Amino acid sequence: MRTMVGRNFSRREVLRAALAAPLLRTARTAGTPLLSAPKSTDMRIESVTCNYEDFLYRTPYKFGGRVVDRVTLLDVTCVARASNGRTVKGFGSMPLGNVWSFPSAVMSYETTLGAMKALAARLATLTAAYQEPGHPIDMNRALEPAYLAAAAEVSREHKLAEPIPKLCTLVTASPFDAALHDAFGKLHGLNCNHTYGPDFVDHDLAVDLGNDFRGEFINRYILAEPQARLGVFHSIGALDPIVEADLPRRLNDGLPETLPEWIRYNGLAHFKIKLNGNDLEWDLERVVCIDRVVSETQRTRGVDSWWYSLDFNEKCPNVGYVLDFLHRLKEKTPRGFERIQYLEQPTARDLAAHRENTMHEAAKLRPVVIDESLTDLESLLLAREMGYTGVALKACKGQTQALLMASAAQKYQMFRCVQDLTCPGASLIQSAGIAAHVLGVTALEANAREYVPAANQPWEKKFPGIFHITDGTMRTGYLTGPGLGAVKAA
Repeated sequence: MRTMVGRNFSRREVLRAALAAPLLRTARTAGTPLLSAPKSTDMRIESVTCNYEDFLYRTPYKFGGRVVDRVTLLDVTCVARASNGRTVKGFGSMPLGNVWSFPSAVMSYETTLGAMKALAARLATLTAAYQEPGHPIDMNRALEPAYLAAAAEVSREHKLAEPIPKLCTLVTASPFDAALHDAFGKLHGLNCNHTYGPDFVDHDLAVDLGNDFRGEFINRYILAEPQARLGVFHSIGALDPIVEADLPRRLNDGLPETLPEWIRYNGLAHFKIKLNGNDLEWDLERVVCIDRVVSETQRTRGVDSWWYSLDFNEKCPNVGYVLDFLHRLKEKTPRGFERIQYLEQPTARDLAAHRENTMHEAAKLRPVVIDESLTDLESLLLAREMGYTGVALKACKGQTQALLMASAAQKYQMFRCVQDLTCPGASLIQSAGIAAHVLGVTALEANAREYVPAANQPWEKKFPGIFHITDGTMRTGYLTGPGLGAVKAA
């Protein structure tokens, strides 16, 4: 199912937002205005337009104890103007992943999705109202406080049982941020990754990341040209069938339906296993079973190297559960244990409220990365203090944030990986672009091809290397076009 709804924002709405929320270039760290003379490369925002697209999942996806069977994409188009008067359209798209970014035991799917849509309308108005010339990173710095204030306003006005969390605000704002980066690159005829140095950005990284980064810019921490290929992590949801006997019925839609079929179809060598986190025996048996099936299938293919990531989606009650799991898994399948590249967000996302769940001992066994917890530099530093050794970067938290956190993680020698929000189409291209330019990343998660392939179809012919996987890798080397490298498909 696919539906589209579009909206333009009136000048009256824009002016109302400008009067209600004056915007300054504000430092994330110091909280003081940063007023600087405009650069000749700066751009101005002319207008913002939003559309929604709705898709049903091919099969349900279970993670973190919740099941998802549909997705709403927020597509954003931003018209921007260069100092010479030239205008371009920037485009950004992202799933409104309310089940992941705004989980609630007391509010329905429709309620949290509706709150994100209401917030998106506010963010569009605020973004269009921003009239300072600048680089997208400087714009995001100025806009983020207003975005967070808008989330609080929506929470109050809609009388939500729980307020919109910061993570949810980042997800809702991410296509706006993407559209700005896309427009900026197009204005200069450059891929975005060539616009993150001092020739374009107004302030060094110290403004956003502290004095350790004085005199440094993002371009120091990313590759100028994308890696040619990246491995593709195949997600195995907690409901996904592993072998033929697990299938209640066949879909017979031309796509694989069991894990061995997917392995042969995509030539897979990376597997992300979703675990329950509150049922130790089930979690252990799930990994042992998957490792056995993968090993048997790879043996028939003559493949002897493959890797796992394990994602508990913050459901483990404590770090003791994680340690018990790892020690017992090593006993049950030593070789399977050795294939684990990292663990993802084992315990609750509110790190400050659960300081007892330090990961020092677990991280001695395998890297442990934060995902849901990572919303800013403060959360990264707290996680590092608590023993986390890596970060999961995501396009759905914003192009700006992904690059800032990638820079900080590299400076502090933390493991870096790029994860997914079942991103299809333009959002997957953006995610692949991030992964291909971040040092140390060798693979990325890309599971829309499993759960919502219909959303990829308009993009497949133009970007076959991204959407057609045959040898377990994504061909990212040709993502060198202007902006984010994707042009809105017809």
